[in-house]
Amino acid sequence: MARDWSELHELATDLFSWPTDAAGWEPYRLSKDQIDTFHEQGFLAGVKILNDEQIEALKSELAEFFEADHEGQELWYEYHTNESTIPETVLFHALGAWRLRPAFHDVLWAPGFVMAASQLLGGSVRFWHDQLFCKPAKHGGVVAWHQDYSYWTRTKPIAHLTCWIGLDDATNENGCVQYIPGSHKWDLLPITGLAGNMEAIREVLNDEQWEQFQHPVAAELKTGEATFHHALTVHGSFENRIDRPRRAVVVNAFRDGVVSDKNEELLTGVPPIAQGQKMEGQFFPLLFDPSSIGST
Repeated sequence: MARDWSELHELATDLFSWPTDAAGWEPYRLSKDQIDTFHEQGFLAGVKILNDEQIEALKSELAEFFEADHEGQELWYEYHTNESTIPETVLFHALGAWRLRPAFHDVLWAPGFVMAASQLLGGSVRFWHDQLFCKPAKHGGVVAWHQDYSYWTRTKPIAHLTCWIGLDDATNENGCVQYIPGSHKWDLLPITGLAGNMEAIREVLNDEQWEQFQHPVAAELKTGEATFHHALTVHGSFENRIDRPRRAVVVNAFRDGVVSDKNEELLTGVPPIAQGQKMEGQFFPLLFDPSSIGST
């Protein structure tokens, strides 16, 4: 049995340096303009999270996950070598990498992530789950338009955010994330599929929403940069048709205090948390408490 890194709720390696005082956290703070942009548009792009050493460590571990017999595969919440519904394209999608390898475990505690998440959520940050989204060169599949919270209604209230971190440069040409500005102010939409038809969402939009859809914003990123988005922000990404991959690690978090809204398991293999009970414990660790360093 492989080691389950979810049992450790602190940094496992020296890849990341955890600041020890308020001054040490200052370089990681978002500006007021960045925070305002997030709340006005529903997303914020271009936040630097990873350095070259951290990127290479994550890429090395990621390469192991593509092997059919990799160690720890029993620990995944979900593992899809290809979730695309279009046979000629590939979308590698998996949940639970933080349990399998130390670098993917430690990225949850990346100072640039936890500080930004705390500022955008307005409080302490608790982990929800991670994801890997990888599009190979030349035939990478789409991630269809969706709102993340439509898949997360088993928790409440809506106090969640997503951090999408590029392990490659992400551009229009290789399928970067696209956003519909202001869509985080819409109501929750029905699920129309995650990895197939980019046009399916039209069926659940009113005319005003469809008009906004004509002006998506591409979140082009350099390797190691991230985009943060609200749990209701509509987003998706198109195919990768160029000769280099588009790989990303996604960290989903919520403000401490979110509770379970069902009595069944919330993630595959994770013991249930009773409806109405706080999300916490081994699989939902507290990542950052801003009160420990002063006001954000």
